[in-house]
Amino acid sequence: MIASSVPITTDIVLVGGGHSHVEVLRRFAMQPQPGVRLTMIARDVDTPYSGMVPGYFAGHYTREDCHIDLRPLCIAAGARLYHASASGIDPRAQTVEVEGRPPVPYDFLSIDIGSVPDSSILPGAGAHTIPVKPIDRLLASVAGIEAEFERNREAMRIAVIGAGAGGIELTLALHHRLTAGGVAPEFIVLDAAPVILPTHASGARRAIGRTLMARGIEVRLNAPVASVEADRLVLDSGETVAFDHAILVSGASAAPWLAASGLSLDARGFVRIDGTLRSVSHPAIFAAGDIASFDQRPLAKSGVYAVKQGPVLAKNLRRAALGQALVRFRPQRHALALIATGPKHAVASRGPFALSGRYLWNLKDRIDRRFMEKYADLPPMRTLESARDEDPFAEMRCGGCGAKIGRDVLARVLARISGFSGA
Repeated sequence: MIASSVPITTDIVLVGGGHSHVEVLRRFAMQPQPGVRLTMIARDVDTPYSGMVPGYFAGHYTREDCHIDLRPLCIAAGARLYHASASGIDPRAQTVEVEGRPPVPYDFLSIDIGSVPDSSILPGAGAHTIPVKPIDRLLASVAGIEAEFERNREAMRIAVIGAGAGGIELTLALHHRLTAGGVAPEFIVLDAAPVILPTHASGARRAIGRTLMARGIEVRLNAPVASVEADRLVLDSGETVAFDHAILVSGASAAPWLAASGLSLDARGFVRIDGTLRSVSHPAIFAAGDIASFDQRPLAKSGVYAVKQGPVLAKNLRRAALGQALVRFRPQRHALALIATGPKHAVASRGPFALSGRYLWNLKDRIDRRFMEKYADLPPMRTLESARDEDPFAEMRCGGCGAKIGRDVLARVLARISGFSGA
C-alpha cells in the first residue's frame, strides 16, 4: 500500500454503482487527483452491465461475465467503499444518509442509482409482479422460474408487461433459455402502445415482430393493464389474462428518498441536471444514468447514455474539485441499439435504419466484452481505504472530536448537557 503525503482537501462521494460511476472510479484510478478522496456508497458491490444481461438470461454469459466488481475498482482508485444503501441526502449540511451508519460528508456528490419499474401506478403490481430491476433480484426470480419449469414440465404462462426494447429483449432471452427439447413456457407481451419498440425504426419493429411470431410469442397491443391480481392481469377493457408469473418492465420510477432531498426533480421524481450533468438547483451535486433527467432534451432510460455520460462525469467531478470550468455532455440524437433476439442473433436500430443478422450479435458481443475488459485491466493498487479499515497514513481534515462518533450517540450526549440547544 502506497501512503499519500498530500492532505485530503476534497471529498467526492459517489452514491450508486451505476455505469457512469464505474467509469469515474476507473479514470481516477488511472489518474489520481492529489488531495481528492472518493467514497463509493453502493447497495450491491457487484454491479450488472445492462448490455450483457439479456445474454446472461439467454444462457450465453455467466454471472461473472456481466457483472463489474466494485471492490478492486475502489482499491485501484483509492476510494472508500461503503457496502450499504443511501437513504437520503442533506444538501445544506452536505451529507449523505446511509442505512446503519453515520452520515457521510461530501464536498461534491454524484448520484447514479438507476431506476426501477413504477409499480405504484398499477394496482397489485407490487405484490404480484416481478420487477425487472434491481437486476440481481430478477436474476434470482428467473432462477426460481427455471427450476420450477424444469421440475414440472407442465404448462406455464409468463406475462411480460411492456413491449419496449427491454421487455422484448427479456422475453426473447427467457424464451431461448427455457426452451428445451422443443418445449417452452407460453409467453405473452402486453403494452398500451399501438406498436412494439415505439422508439425504434419501423424496420426493427418488423424484424422483431417476425421473430416473435416465429417463436409463438403472443403480443397484445393497445392493451393497457388496469390492475394485477394473484394469477391474472385485468385490462382496461375488463378482459383478464391469466399467468403463472408476471414481469413488469414498463415505466420507471426514482428512489423515493429523493423527494425529501430538496433537489429540483422532474415530474416523475428524477434529478434534473444541466448540460454538465450538474443538478440545476444544487451546484455541488451531479447525477447520471437513469436517475438523471436531462433538462436540455428528454433521454431514454438506457444504459447507452449512462455509459456515454461516464467520461464527462469523471472529468467534471475532477474539474469541480479543482475549481475549473465544466465541460458539456452532448448526447447523440440517434444512438445505435443492438437488440438481442435470444439465440446469437441481433437487430440493429439507429434512427430510421435497421439491420438484422448473426454478425450483429457478434458485433454486440465484441463491444460488450471490450467494455467489461476496461474494468478488469486495472492499474496497480496505489492505496487502500475501506469503510472499516481507513488508511492509517492518510491525512484528513479535522472535523473535531464529535465527528468521530455517530450522530445518534452524539445527540444523546449533547442532550444531557445543561443549556445545550441543537438549533
